[in-house]
Amino acid sequence: MALLSSHKPTGDSTSDSAGKAARRPVGRPVGAAPGTLPGLAMAVAGVGLAWTVHRLVPAVPMLTAAVVLGIAAAHLPVVRPRVRGIGKPGLTLAGKRLMRIGIVLLGLKLSLDDVLGLGWATVAMVLAVVAATFFGTLWLGRRLGLRGDQPLLIATGYSICGASAIGAVSEVSGSDEEDVATSVALVTLCGTLAIAVLPLLHHPLGLDDAQFGRWVGAGVHDVGQVVATAQTAGPAALGDAVLVKLMRVALLAPLVAAVAVSVRNRRRAAVAAEAAVAVEAGGPAGAGAAGGGAAQPAGKRPPLVPLFVLGFLAMVAVRTTGLVPGSALDAAQHAQELLLAAALFGLGSAVHLPTLTRTGGRVAALGLCSWVVIAGASYGGVLLTT
Repeated sequence: MALLSSHKPTGDSTSDSAGKAARRPVGRPVGAAPGTLPGLAMAVAGVGLAWTVHRLVPAVPMLTAAVVLGIAAAHLPVVRPRVRGIGKPGLTLAGKRLMRIGIVLLGLKLSLDDVLGLGWATVAMVLAVVAATFFGTLWLGRRLGLRGDQPLLIATGYSICGASAIGAVSEVSGSDEEDVATSVALVTLCGTLAIAVLPLLHHPLGLDDAQFGRWVGAGVHDVGQVVATAQTAGPAALGDAVLVKLMRVALLAPLVAAVAVSVRNRRRAAVAAEAAVAVEAGGPAGAGAAGGGAAQPAGKRPPLVPLFVLGFLAMVAVRTTGLVPGSALDAAQHAQELLLAAALFGLGSAVHLPTLTRTGGRVAALGLCSWVVIAGASYGGVLLTT
């Protein structure tokens, strides 16, 4: 069920249709949805406010500020009716479409030459940390009984690249809007806390600047949060942190492809199960689809590799050639940050805190445990490879 949707009991079809016709605004065609411009304008305003917050408080990444402002907009009495009413179509569009474009441009940050320059030991360390965090979080989330795709989305956000990864995986998994919003809120909160907590552990853990940078790159979720955390230890730490982080970003493409394959297989199995039930009941194999159309959504298969992931890989290849001028890379980086900020504002506006409190304790427990796992695994990996 979508977070802000409402379902009413079905009554007499004639009276129901008459009631809907009476409530329909004059001049709006039957079936017409509100335009997206109001919501997109809200997203642009949210990006402007997030940029202002970042300029005033540089330690707060713009993407983090965008999520927080989106959540605030969804709960402030003055703007809440507009956010959940006329603005919802545009904000939903921002959370989906603009997120895809931003992820494509994110590929221009990554060059294979830079990754390989860190050495195969570091590559193996990143793979091990991502695998341990992803599967450990996924397993624990299911044991805690979290609803829907929350375990998958939270595991993705912690292990790969925060809210951007959650948005990418939710596109192919068809995740509920509420699950996406809850996962983004949790990962953003923990990543923001890392900006304050990890620098305090720099010297007590016996890490030099380069080691600290790699630890931050392997253990902090969002790229902006990595930059904000690692810069406290100087330029050397920041350089290593960004490279290690981008190695995790590179794993987004295979992860999304794997989720797409899993979804296709699950839907194929659902169709086969429905057909088997229909045969056992003595009816034709297609009876389920004919009865209510339930089998048709299950049979709709997502692409093995979504188009925006192919675009991400293409941008990585383009960056690796070294032919893109620095001015173009800078412009693409600014565009990517603005697009992702608008998308995250849209996702933040879908968070409904009263609903979140129903599973808040279990979600918070999963977030804390996953944070400990990725911090511990990355710390051990850095010590073993440096």
